[in-house]
Amino acid sequence: MDRIRMPERPDWRAEAERLGFTFADMHGEPYWDETSAYRFTLRQIEDGLEDPATALHAMCREAVAHIVGSESLMARMGLPQTHWGLIANSWLAGEPELYGRFDLAYDGTGPAKLLEYNADTPTSLYESASFQWLWLEQQLEARVLPPGADQFNGIHEALVARFAEIFAPDTDVHFAAMAGNAEDYATVEAMAWAAREAGLGAHYTDLEQIGVTAAGQFTDGDSRVIGALFKLYPWEDLLNDPFAAHLAQAQCRFIEPPWKALLSNKAILPVLWQMFPGHPNLLPAYFAADLAAGIVPGAAEALAAGSVIKPLFSREGASIRIIEGGVETEASGNAAYDDHPKIVQAYHPLPVLGGMRPVIGAWVVGEDCVGMGLREDASRITQDLSRFKPHFIEG
Repeated sequence: MDRIRMPERPDWRAEAERLGFTFADMHGEPYWDETSAYRFTLRQIEDGLEDPATALHAMCREAVAHIVGSESLMARMGLPQTHWGLIANSWLAGEPELYGRFDLAYDGTGPAKLLEYNADTPTSLYESASFQWLWLEQQLEARVLPPGADQFNGIHEALVARFAEIFAPDTDVHFAAMAGNAEDYATVEAMAWAAREAGLGAHYTDLEQIGVTAAGQFTDGDSRVIGALFKLYPWEDLLNDPFAAHLAQAQCRFIEPPWKALLSNKAILPVLWQMFPGHPNLLPAYFAADLAAGIVPGAAEALAAGSVIKPLFSREGASIRIIEGGVETEASGNAAYDDHPKIVQAYHPLPVLGGMRPVIGAWVVGEDCVGMGLREDASRITQDLSRFKPHFIEG
């Protein structure tokens, strides 16, 4: 695994604009950055990332089955008790999942370590599945990349196949995101593109335009009843929304299903560690309340080298703190989630290449890891100004 300096493609920004990748620069800084790329070997991809991510997802499914059978664990997930039945029933009914993204720490040698699982509303899909593949093709054509170079990227094809498994042909599926957010729209449009290729009808609607009929069904901005909905709106927010009162009667199939709420928050990390202690792809993790009560044997030793305090629900590194030697050595400048319940995870430093710290985003579609994207940050906490970097496989 190496970070390789590379020439940028001529006029790639104009092409990004033409393709609708309007957030390639954000907040006055580059988001997509192809001045360098990450090089991997096939063994690093297959043995170091693909197989472990697939195994981690299987472990997560085991954890869901465990949690829905335990009221005490359900109580620790930070979700409204009034909707525990909805969550459990969606799992017991076998409601199908679509996708998710593991964030992994990996240096090309030791085992990849799970930092968190974005299992409900992960973004960076378009740039992972589409724009970095275009980069690969064009850099191969320009002979910037060595002949035969490849990329771990079957994301779009896997989504097409998964949509075809989940829905009957010609099913109408709505895709919803917050209005005015280019990154979110790119994610739902990438999904809708795959759905259309799978033979489904795909309709976009702003989340803010979704309404409710007198019978309790959801409708889009054109008053069409929504029978199937891909929503880029986290379950932990939706379950606290007034609309949640209509979920049981809405006769709507949700992607992701409600049980994904158990995986998309960081409470899953201590549950996984309890179920699979010492697993090479997991970091020791504990509920902060248990540590405060002194009821976790061995935790002090497991966290002796450092720890990371994480709220159950947070985005883009918000409210995350790194503790070393009992002293806070780094913290996010965004304190939006400071009041949330927290978990504590053993600190595992990200590798440093070219002064930047990469995080691997391993994409799961269905139950298999099918591709990856990569973000890097100068900070030890990957935040909203991190840069997306393309990758390639050589040899």
